[in-house]
Amino acid sequence: MPFEKERSVGESERRYAWTGDDADGKEIMREEDRLTPNTVLCEQLVSFANIHEAVKKVMQNKGSAGIDGMGVDELPAHLEAHWPEIREQIVTRTYNPRPVLRREIPKDNGGVRLLGIPTAVDRVIQQALVQVLTPVFEPTFSDYSFGFRPKRSAEDAVRLAQTYMSEGYQHVVDLDLSKFFDTVNHDILMGLIDKYMDDKDVRRLIYVFLKSGVMTNGSMMATALGTPQGGPLSPLLSNIYLTPYDRELEKRGLKFVRYADDCNIFTKSKRSSYRVRDNAKSYLERKLQLTVNMEKTEAGRAVGSTFLGFTFLTNGEKGRLGVTRPQEKKLKKLKDRIRLVTKRNRGVAIEVVIRELNNALRGWIGYFARSFIKGYLEDLMGWIRRRIRQYLWKQWKNGRNRKHRLRQLGIAEWRLSKWKLGSNSHWRMAGLMNHLIENETIHGYYKLVDAVEYYEKLHTKRMEQDGIVLDWRYNSLFG
Repeated sequence: MPFEKERSVGESERRYAWTGDDADGKEIMREEDRLTPNTVLCEQLVSFANIHEAVKKVMQNKGSAGIDGMGVDELPAHLEAHWPEIREQIVTRTYNPRPVLRREIPKDNGGVRLLGIPTAVDRVIQQALVQVLTPVFEPTFSDYSFGFRPKRSAEDAVRLAQTYMSEGYQHVVDLDLSKFFDTVNHDILMGLIDKYMDDKDVRRLIYVFLKSGVMTNGSMMATALGTPQGGPLSPLLSNIYLTPYDRELEKRGLKFVRYADDCNIFTKSKRSSYRVRDNAKSYLERKLQLTVNMEKTEAGRAVGSTFLGFTFLTNGEKGRLGVTRPQEKKLKKLKDRIRLVTKRNRGVAIEVVIRELNNALRGWIGYFARSFIKGYLEDLMGWIRRRIRQYLWKQWKNGRNRKHRLRQLGIAEWRLSKWKLGSNSHWRMAGLMNHLIENETIHGYYKLVDAVEYYEKLHTKRMEQDGIVLDWRYNSLFG
C-alpha cells in the first residue's frame, strides 16, 4: 500500500493566501503551509489513515478503468509517486477530477442504466470523501431509509415493508422516478449539503465532482444535472437529496420504506393510496424537480406487488410476517447465469465452472433466503447437476477417456460395461449418467454447493431474526 509515513512540510512549500480585506479595503495576506488543510474536515479527508482506507476499499471493489485507462492495481505505485501533488491540489482548492467514462448497462426491463466510471484516482478521492462525510450526514437521514447506509440492508427494507403489511397496511404506492441519478439538481443538492456542513474546501470538492463532465465515444459533455452512478460518492449524495422527501412523508404520518430511489408507501385503503400517490408526485416534481414516470408508477394491493426483487405473496398478520418469493425476472436471471456458466463448449476446467456456480448460488440465495423457495431450489439443483454431467461428458470427449475418468471416480468395471460411453448425445447421456456420476459425487468430489441445504440454513436464521426484530427494532418504529 502507498504512503508508508506522513511527509514533512519544508520551508520551500510555504505559500501566501488571501484571507480578506482590512479597513481600507486592502487585501491582507497570511503565510501558511502549502500542505496544511484549512479546515478540520479537510484535514480528516487528506489524512494518511483516511486515504489508506479509501485505497484499500477501491482496490477491493475492483471495477473498470476510467478514461485514463489506469486499473485499480496500479493505484499504490501511482499514489506513492503523485500523492503530495494531489494532496496539495485538494488543500489549495485546485483539484479537478477527470470526466467520467459513460457506460450503458442493460436492465432487466430491457432498458439501459447509464453508468459514469471515474478514474481510479478519482474513485479514491470520492471514497475518502464518503468516509468523512458519512458521520456528518448519517444522523440527518430518516430511520425509514436503508440504501447505501452502514448496518442497513435491502433485507431490512423488505422486512419493514412486510411489517407494515402485517399491521394492516395492505395497499401500496410504488413511485417510479425516471432516471433519478441523471436528473438530480445540483443547486438543490448543494443547498442541502450547506445546511449540514459548513466547510468550503470539502464543498468545493463535491461540486467539482458533480461538474466533472462525461466522456462518451471520445466526446466530452458537460454535466448540468445528475450524480452519475458508478462512483462511491453518488449513493451518499442520493440519500442527501431524497432526505427532504423522507421528512415530508414522516410529517404526514405515512408508512414508507425507501432504498435509494425505490420507495414504497403503504396505506390501508385504495382511495388513500391514490391520494398519497398524487401528493408524493407533486412534492417530488415541485420541490426536488424530479420526474415521476406515471406509466410505471403503481397504486394498488400490496399482495402481488414487488420491492427490491421480492414479490409479496401474503400480507401476514400482526406479529407474523407474510410470505415472499423472488420476482420471476430474478428467477430467470439466475437460470440465464447458470446456462452461461455451464455452457458445454466453454472450454474451461470443471473446477472453474464449479467455483463460478458456487459464487452465483451463494450470492443469490444469500439475498433471497427469506423467501420460501425450497421446492424451486430442489428442481433447480436437479437441472444444474444434469448440466454438470453434460459438461463433463463433453469435456471427456470420447469413450476411452470417459471410461478412464469414471474409473477415477471409483466406478466398478462391470458397471461401465453396461453403457455406451462413446455416445455424443450429451444432454441425453447427462440424464442417464446419474447412475454413474451420482449426486454425492458432484457435491462431494466436485464440491458443488448444495443450494437446498445452504438455503435451509440461511432461511432458518432469517426467520429467527424476524422474530427477534419484530420484538424490538421494528415495533419501535410504530411508536
